[in-house]
Amino acid sequence: MINRLALGTVHFGMQYGVSNIGGQVDLKNAGMILKYARDTGINTLDTAIVYGESEQNLGALGVEDWNVISKLPKLSCSQENVTDIVNDFVIGSLERLRIPKLHGLLLHNSNDLLGPHSKSLYQAVSELKRRGLIEKFGVSVYDPQDLEKILSIYPLDIVQAPFNVLDRRLATSGWLARLHYMNIEIHIRSVFLQGLLLMEHPKRPVFFKRWDSLWKTWHDWLYDEGLSPLQACLGFVNSYSEVNKIIVGVNSVKQLKQINVALGLDNVLPPETLISQDVGLINPSNWNL
Repeated sequence: MINRLALGTVHFGMQYGVSNIGGQVDLKNAGMILKYARDTGINTLDTAIVYGESEQNLGALGVEDWNVISKLPKLSCSQENVTDIVNDFVIGSLERLRIPKLHGLLLHNSNDLLGPHSKSLYQAVSELKRRGLIEKFGVSVYDPQDLEKILSIYPLDIVQAPFNVLDRRLATSGWLARLHYMNIEIHIRSVFLQGLLLMEHPKRPVFFKRWDSLWKTWHDWLYDEGLSPLQACLGFVNSYSEVNKIIVGVNSVKQLKQINVALGLDNVLPPETLISQDVGLINPSNWNL
């Protein structure tokens, strides 16, 4: 049985997440996480060139039997030899991962497909697909509205986007349904908003105090429903059948076990009063910690 989860591996290469106090996962624990994940039917790994040592460590652990998705870093507007650059990036990833091909290649910066070298970029990726070095191509977006221009020009196989109880733009904008209708794989990230939604209120950094009323609504609703934050976050996303993969990052086997148990819930719909349009909160790149 294939698990709907995909394992995010940024933690295998660097310290990541506002709630992460454990730092980077060491190779031994990373190997244990991979084994447990595979034993429970998870078959997809999400990584990126900019995730520190993630690709290298995954290669050392052995991931030839996994569907591995990696991401290209943001390209410079001055880079005219895009074909060579993209080719070198992908070959480098394959060498570090020690695999013959990528299941998916995403653009970390979706606007690269709207830049001055977008045509060359897409042609380079198409050639890599023809050569069998990548199976699928897509983009990672921060705002679903970015897809309007991109998909009017280029077809995609995968779209990775944030989606959680606070940030519901993917659904409210209509893009969740549109992508599903277009037969584009939908991979969800930021389910826990970098762990912010899982934290106890007193432990959230001072930066987030300005949203105290929102946190109160969140914790009051959890109490009334008898749900843990983990159950609510996963149950919410799991309620949407259009979603193909839910990307989760963990620091231990214990965390992944808890996630697997919580994933059994669906039909969880938090109140609309929890929806936030404040990009200062829902886009972690705007956090000033």
